[in-house]
Amino acid sequence: MGQDTNGLEHRRVKEMKINESNLPSNAEVNQFLMLRELVTGLYNEMKDFAKKSANETLNEFKIKSLNRVLMPLKEVLKDQPTAQFLDTLDESSLPTNSDVVFILSQYLTAMQNYEDRYYRLDNLKYKKRWNTKENPIEKKH
Repeated sequence: MGQDTNGLEHRRVKEMKINESNLPSNAEVNQFLMLRELVTGLYNEMKDFAKKSANETLNEFKIKSLNRVLMPLKEVLKDQPTAQFLDTLDESSLPTNSDVVFILSQYLTAMQNYEDRYYRLDNLKYKKRWNTKENPIEKKH
């Protein structure tokens, strides 16, 4: 994915109207933060595997382990514009290391868009924080 496409997507996400009814809950943000760490670690690990043997297939255990992280993350991101591009791994097709890096990179991009959308500057407190249903960022009048 080129930088121009990524930049365009970031602008689209920021331009979308955000109201309190579609803000994430505190629980969803906590789930997102935990899963983000796991996906980032998995991405780094799989990237190393892909460098050594890009076309080696994963075994069922690894696919199930990866999907245990991707499925709840996909649920957290389900209402986001990038959700339609997020896939889990198909056990029947036995993806390669490079396939997994590709899928995980899509999740990383979707997570960055989520953070850009909801981790915002609170102008009243002059710091960035999560904009959630329980603690929405008030707009300056």
